[in-house]
This record gives sequence, structure tokens and C-alpha cells, in this order.
Amino acid sequence: MNLSNLKPAPGSIKTKKRIGRGTGSGRGGTSTRGHKGAQSRSGYSSKIGFEGGQMPLQRRVPKFGFKNINRVEYASVNLDVIQALAEKFNLTAIDFEVLKEHGLVSKNDLVKILGRGEVTSKLEIKAHAFSASAQKAIEAAGGSIVKL
Repeated sequence: MNLSNLKPAPGSIKTKKRIGRGTGSGRGGTSTRGHKGAQSRSGYSSKIGFEGGQMPLQRRVPKFGFKNINRVEYASVNLDVIQALAEKFNLTAIDFEVLKEHGLVSKNDLVKILGRGEVTSKLEIKAHAFSASAQKAIEAAGGSIVKL
């Protein structure tokens, strides 16, 4: 095989529909546009979402819902995950960098520590927010929390 005998796969190339080339071609006259009406004219373009006069989808479907622009999204990390991380890597302090390093959060996240599971070791945990149960569990184990 070389460049002189390359060919496209069979059936992948279709010939262009040549319109407006006389009546003998079968596509002359109105050039496949039908008779009269907006779509037969040159320069026609329909509105976005136009459905031929039928009530368009964006007007048929009711509006609902509300997006609060002031909402603060947190990436949540539970205590059982933190305890497993601390045991596996022998950590005494867990902060944003540690969580990011181990793929639990991404660089733009705000971190909230939630109270599922339990903490057995004494840890200093730094995060943007803590649930009440998580805070209680960490302090009960002798650890401390720091809000970023």
C-alpha cells in the first residue's frame, strides 16, 4: 500500500445532489424546494425552535424551579474517610492540601467535614466547614478543628 493507491472505504462517499440543472436532471424547475411559500424563496431562515407554526417546545413546557445565585457548594468528606486516610498514611494533621493530594477534592472546592463514621486518633483537621456531629466526634477523640 502506498499513496498512489489509497481509496476511501466503499459507501463512505456520496455524490452531491446537483439541483437546478435543467428539467432533464429531474431536479430542475423548483430545485427540490416545492412551490411558493417562505421556504421556496432565497434568503429564507426560520427562527430558532420554529416548528412550522405549531406551539414550540420551549413555550409548551412550563417554567419551573429556581437557582439561588448565592448558594455555596461544598465538597463533602466524611469522618470514616478521614480516619482511613490518617491510618493509611500515618497523619496527625489533615488539611486541604492533603485531601487534594489524595484526590478527595479538587483545587477550587470548599471542603465540609461530615459526621459519618468515627475518629479514633487525635487529629487536627482544617476545612472550610464542619457539621455539628463531625465537630463533636473530632473533639471527643481529642482532636482539634480549624475553620479556613
